[in-house]
Amino acid sequence: MQGKQAKIVSPTQERAILGYLATTRYPTRDRVMFLLSMKAGLRAKAMASLTWAMVTDAQGQVAEVLHVPNRASKGKTGGRTIPLHPDLQAMLVTLQTARGDMATPERPILFSERGGGLSAATVRLWFHRLSTSLKMDGCSSYSGRRTFMTRAARVAGRGESPGRAGACRPYQPGHDAALHRGRYGG
Repeated sequence: MQGKQAKIVSPTQERAILGYLATTRYPTRDRVMFLLSMKAGLRAKAMASLTWAMVTDAQGQVAEVLHVPNRASKGKTGGRTIPLHPDLQAMLVTLQTARGDMATPERPILFSERGGGLSAATVRLWFHRLSTSLKMDGCSSYSGRRTFMTRAARVAGRGESPGRAGACRPYQPGHDAALHRGRYGG
């Protein structure tokens, strides 16, 4: 499969996936995982590394931004702050409420059945199983990120903000954007 790009997820497919995820064993966690890819453009490694401290403010409430430190991103200088899309922010609030005492700052956002966090490999496998069960050939854990970057590049070309309405959001895909503009439609 080397050399193949992950497919972009259409708005219709996105709605279908979110509808399907509402029927899973952990619907809120699963929708958060999908939205972290689609609405924040995170890689599997970053998703697996997220803790509640990275998405909450000083009072412990879900903030308007997501802080991805270097240790949670690819490379040594990948740390960045990403404004949260309203859909992702709302789903994080729902998950935080559902998790109750388990949503402490040091705990992972994405949890396993045994209560620990998920590994990057497990996140990639989850996306593979999702795309297989929905018969979405060519989709992978990178499809949401690629969709996010494509949409962001198109919106940036129109001079709009790709995230929160009215927020100033620089295009920060987490790698040298100049090397990838052709791939993402920018």
